[in-house]
Amino acid sequence: MVLATVVHTAGPTYTKAGTLMVIAASGEYAGLLSGGCLEGDLAEHGRAVLSDGGAKLVRYDMRGPDDLLFGLGSGCEGAMDILLQRLDASNGWQPMTRLAAAWQALRGEILLLVIQSQSSALPPGSGVFLSDLEPFGVTVPSCAVCIGEPLPEAGSTWADLVDQAKHLPRTASSCFMSRALPGTDLLALVQPAPTRILLLGAGPDAQPVAELAVFLGWSVLVVDHREHYAQRARFPNCEAVLNAGPAELANLLQSTVASAEYFSAAIVMSHHLSTDCNYLRVLAASDIPYIGLLGPAARRERLLSELAEAAERLRPRLRAPIGLDLGATTPESIALAVVAEIYAALSGRAHVGSLSTVADLQTTENLSPKNDFC
Repeated sequence: MVLATVVHTAGPTYTKAGTLMVIAASGEYAGLLSGGCLEGDLAEHGRAVLSDGGAKLVRYDMRGPDDLLFGLGSGCEGAMDILLQRLDASNGWQPMTRLAAAWQALRGEILLLVIQSQSSALPPGSGVFLSDLEPFGVTVPSCAVCIGEPLPEAGSTWADLVDQAKHLPRTASSCFMSRALPGTDLLALVQPAPTRILLLGAGPDAQPVAELAVFLGWSVLVVDHREHYAQRARFPNCEAVLNAGPAELANLLQSTVASAEYFSAAIVMSHHLSTDCNYLRVLAASDIPYIGLLGPAARRERLLSELAEAAERLRPRLRAPIGLDLGATTPESIALAVVAEIYAALSGRAHVGSLSTVADLQTTENLSPKNDFC
């Protein structure tokens, strides 16, 4: 197969640096780098990469009128650089193997990927994983490992790449690093750990919440004190379903080294007043940054009054009633409103508005768009 990685973008683009797609020899693909504008053409480039084995940098510039005449005709007014590299047994299917393993293990991964290089010691598509500074796609002589001296080729070497990786700041997002080493362009590719959420309540209306969250790639841990609800068969794709209550939740959070790093959000929706109160009391003592409570404002205030001093630790993080104001009236649409608000909160969006309104404002102020989905 061929791994396609977005390296660098300019202007409006569907995805940004670090986005991945896998292309098969048949032209089928998993993942999406554009809204369908580029994928067919990328498949053709992918066949060439499969044939000769060498990595290839493909550039798409859809800015200006020439794209309508000589390009793909998308009219997106953006540009993308995409690295294509063959995945096969000779290189251990890297870096996809390590990235997939990290995702399945619910942990993040960062790698430095060589995009272009004038050094034969660092071919495009090679790189270093920051978790253990292990190079891949590079032939490293054993004597060089022991002695630690650079290889005799001109320009950068694998040792330079490892040294660069050691000093790379642990950034939150992927970034292109032009000439980070002599004659070498790099991509710091950041794959964060999957978002983990606590779903406290497993009633019928919790099922669409779990389904939407899992659809987004989140890991969901479901907790309910009622055995007939806390059934694995009702939440087949979740990380776990616990037949437990607030006391067991407290034990779970205490056993987690850092609950704020382990869980990004908690949703309280058991529809049982005293149980919800005890869930909130446990969550107040945690560092989980987003806590959502289902139910009207009057119910929220009643619960907060019962929490007394614990309410003060809870209020800055509490979203109640939970969810965006979408006019939701069904369990499915309420689930959409809930998951959408969590997504916005975790993305740092304090106030969520229509993309058309945001785009008009950016155009007026001559700002570069961040999310335009072109």
